[in-house]
Amino acid sequence: MAHKFVNQIEAGEAINDIYMAKEPILRSTTRGDLYIAMFLADKTGQLNGRMWQATETVYKALPKPGFIHIQGRSELYQNSLQIVINNISVIDPSKVCLDDFLARTDKDTGQMFKEVKQIVARIKNPQLNTLVGEFLADTELMGKFCTAPGGVKLHHDYIGGLLEHTHNMLQVAAAILPLYPQVQADLVLAGIFLHDMGKTEELSYEMAFSYTDSGQLIGHIAQTLLLVNRKADHLAAKGTPVDKAILDAFGHIILSHHGEYEFGSPKLPATPEAFMVYYIDDLDAKLSQVASAIDNELSDSNWTAWKSALQTRLYRKRIE
Repeated sequence: MAHKFVNQIEAGEAINDIYMAKEPILRSTTRGDLYIAMFLADKTGQLNGRMWQATETVYKALPKPGFIHIQGRSELYQNSLQIVINNISVIDPSKVCLDDFLARTDKDTGQMFKEVKQIVARIKNPQLNTLVGEFLADTELMGKFCTAPGGVKLHHDYIGGLLEHTHNMLQVAAAILPLYPQVQADLVLAGIFLHDMGKTEELSYEMAFSYTDSGQLIGHIAQTLLLVNRKADHLAAKGTPVDKAILDAFGHIILSHHGEYEFGSPKLPATPEAFMVYYIDDLDAKLSQVASAIDNELSDSNWTAWKSALQTRLYRKRIE
């Protein structure tokens, strides 16, 4: 039987299918009855799932994350679609088609990576050019770079999302840098290329999008800086060191690219290049979230549900 994708489900349907169970939590109602809350997901999105009158045994048997076969029914609750689950059975991952569950970029990854290399080839500073070249020459790392998602759920959360996000940012930078001659283009291009490289170590994406232990403990910002320092040390050992002033300016871009302390940025932007990378990064991330929210809205309303990450509802109607 063909899989019923999340974005095809409507209210009032009987559900008898396999989905990815994500972030299951055992909770109690106000009367003390146990229930399980989780997300049910595939490559098209995710819905809230609820199993009432659950038991601790059922909860402990759930994969976290993993695949489950559910029987239940879809319903609207507070204008949001959810699935009420009656029965659950755990499914061996080898029995499912992972392509149904891991979303992928719809763009040509080979072409995007080619264009990324073409843009960073414009870097004129010989030391920055050599540093970027060290990364491009690392075929294992570049394979991860072209495959990794850009995030777990906020933006570009699909296979190839990191490459797509970086590619988008480089294209924006290439378009606007001529308008700002006071900004050092080489630092911006190199900074964009490498700003999220640590996500190749932070994120796990073999079965579901989640964080590695290293990602939870260290995070991609610090991991990116560690990667840069290791490559710089390797260059120095080969007799082609990168000046400390360049590494400091470059490291500042990495450490400040989230822009605000509350968003996990160890430093606030303090150079023109850091400001440009931060704003381009934020622009592409926000537009990815907006597009995803509009495209994945399950109701027929002109407005999406409230999006806490964006602090607004979004207007969906297009003016043709």
